[in-house]
Amino acid sequence: MASFGALGRALSHRDSRIFFGGSMVAWTGLWMQRIAVSWLAWELTGSAFWVGVVAFCDLAPAVFVSPVAGAVADRVDRVRLATWTQIAIACQAAAVAGITASGHMTIGILLVLEVLSGVAGSFAQPARQTLMPGIVPRSDLPAAVAANSLVFAVARFVGPALAGPIIAVFGVVPAIAANAVGYLVAGLSVLLLRVDARERRGHAASASLGGEVVEGLRYAWRHPGLGPLLLYAALGAILLRGVQEVLPPFVERLFGRGVESLAVLTACFGVGALAGGLWVASRGRLEGTTRIAVLAALVQAAATAGFVATPWFAVGMVCAALIGATASMHGISAQTLIQSAAEPALRGRMLSTWGLITRACPALGALALGATGEAFGLRLPTLLAGVLFLGVFAWGWGKLRRMEEELEGSSSTAANR
Repeated sequence: MASFGALGRALSHRDSRIFFGGSMVAWTGLWMQRIAVSWLAWELTGSAFWVGVVAFCDLAPAVFVSPVAGAVADRVDRVRLATWTQIAIACQAAAVAGITASGHMTIGILLVLEVLSGVAGSFAQPARQTLMPGIVPRSDLPAAVAANSLVFAVARFVGPALAGPIIAVFGVVPAIAANAVGYLVAGLSVLLLRVDARERRGHAASASLGGEVVEGLRYAWRHPGLGPLLLYAALGAILLRGVQEVLPPFVERLFGRGVESLAVLTACFGVGALAGGLWVASRGRLEGTTRIAVLAALVQAAATAGFVATPWFAVGMVCAALIGATASMHGISAQTLIQSAAEPALRGRMLSTWGLITRACPALGALALGATGEAFGLRLPTLLAGVLFLGVFAWGWGKLRRMEEELEGSSSTAANR
């Protein structure tokens, strides 16, 4: 209860309630659009490959944009950046909804619009995340990071639960339009925040933007704790996240079901993520966080293998919930370590690197899974990815002790300053 009290303290601040309220609205719309766009791509093409390409176009821009976005977030007004990037996402959603409603949507137009969404999202992610130390006291930062992930998990449940019936009855347009409204509200809500001036801007521009991008990448690579953690997360995202990004073909080909079951499975991911996030948040301490990040990915690999191996939808639902739980545990743990261990002037760049991993790496996995799924079916490539991850886990487990010393030790030191 004391640990949940820490989470309550993080939500007791006026600015944190505005921040997480806006996040909830935006991310609910985001998950509604993800379900709708994925289903729209499936309806337009009937191809698992093209569904994978659509996911790739939304997530892949992070490869090129996120390092720059992080450097920008460290040198400009983060409130303004968060506001305008979220309004840009709202405009993209409105364009997808409008063109689809007019009957002129094609797979080519959809791909272009998803690229634009990916670019805007790559800037919005570090802009919003870097605001958290400015809206809660440092002692409440780990709980605020957990609360952020919990809000995402709740939205991941609520969004699909709303999208499924809406798409089944009214089509994809209202679900996509809801995202336009959600991100518009979230963007404007940022203007209400009273962000600590020291956290509103990372630092004054001291070098070229390109130089700061290189500085951030070099810092991440050379950091003995963050470097291995980020690499482990990246390899895990490539090998394990593809199933969630290319879900419609799995629903239809493995289980013989339609859009309602797609929404059910996505909601199962969300329920699991919420449960896993609550557990991590309830710990209320940094000790053991690195170990959770490493072990959770291993359990996620096992759950993913179970999901594609079973012909029974009920078992698939259980596996989906377990995937959501372990992915949430891994993600919250990694973000907490990054927020706590990274130097303040480099926080935006480290969070943008995390954004790159969570967007670009699943995109690569989705593209590979969609392509191999057309040739070999969906089960075999997914199971092979799980086997490959065992090697990644063995490497990560060998690095665990050093990562614990660097990340949890430096976090504790920073917290006591």
